[in-house]
Amino acid sequence: MWAHNPRQLEELIGQEDSIRYIFFLHWNWLVPEDIWKNHESVCFHMTDVPYGRGGSPLQNLIVRGHKDTKLTALRMVREMDAGPVYVKRDLSLKGTAAEIYQRAGELSFEIIQWIVGNQPEPEPQSGEPVVFKRRKPEQSILPGTGSLEGLYDHIRMLDAPTYPLAFIEYGEFVIEFSDARVEGQELNASVKIRKKQNQGQS
Repeated sequence: MWAHNPRQLEELIGQEDSIRYIFFLHWNWLVPEDIWKNHESVCFHMTDVPYGRGGSPLQNLIVRGHKDTKLTALRMVREMDAGPVYVKRDLSLKGTAAEIYQRAGELSFEIIQWIVGNQPEPEPQSGEPVVFKRRKPEQSILPGTGSLEGLYDHIRMLDAPTYPLAFIEYGEFVIEFSDARVEGQELNASVKIRKKQNQGQS
């Protein structure tokens, strides 16, 4: 069964007598304490926790120069991304954000099948936590200095429906970039131009 919002989740839980696991994929809402305390709730995070707890993990990893990461399945607790870990799997950070999210989604389903089949006991995280801050829309502005590779990374890490695309402002217009590729000494990308008042970046 699937729930796409908190109301549906509450309804489904109310209809079921016994629930072994609740898996949360791309869930954007706070999960009530009575749910994760009373049901084994498993979420997925795109870092090798405790490194990279917090917001915008994909973008924060690429900004820091990472080429690959771990997709971690962990049990929900009160503190964000601090729960015990069921399993970690390798995840490449190549390609656009949309492509990376697609790979992560496919890997998540593999992990779900493994957890259901093996019912592992999650193990506490070890090491010093490194917490990422959630990125703000204005951080999507294309930097004015740096390398072509850096510009490429900036564009591709935002190239997904869930984030503001990399952009610059030019007079009354906003110019957005996607589908970036480095070819020799050039960076090519698709460009979309629109009026500022429609940008929704504030």
